[in-house]
Amino acid sequence: MSVADAEADLSEDDRRGLELIRDTGGIHQSDFWKELEVSSRKGSRIVDSLAEQGLIQREETVYEGHNTYYLTPAPRDLDFSLLMAGDKLSPFIGEEEVDPNSDAFSQWIMTLAYEEY
Repeated sequence: MSVADAEADLSEDDRRGLELIRDTGGIHQSDFWKELEVSSRKGSRIVDSLAEQGLIQREETVYEGHNTYYLTPAPRDLDFSLLMAGDKLSPFIGEEEVDPNSDAFSQWIMTLAYEEY
């Protein structure tokens, strides 16, 4: 099942949850259900559903002294071919010099990609 197919089959609650995780770029599960204004049980079911469909990733963590998960959007098979020149990133013009190997640049590219969906 493709990501688009999985997203098409989401319930309204799952869709809202996925949108929240994508908009924030990552959120602790203990804050996730509060932001969605659902019970912790319902929030856990939404997270389970999204994770099972491969739409999010969750990583165990400690937050405010409690064990929880940190939820992030799952990486997707994105087409970056328009940015490539052979095996190199295509040159671009900007006001500031940007290191294409920097985390900030990678995050910017991923943000642009997620905004398309």
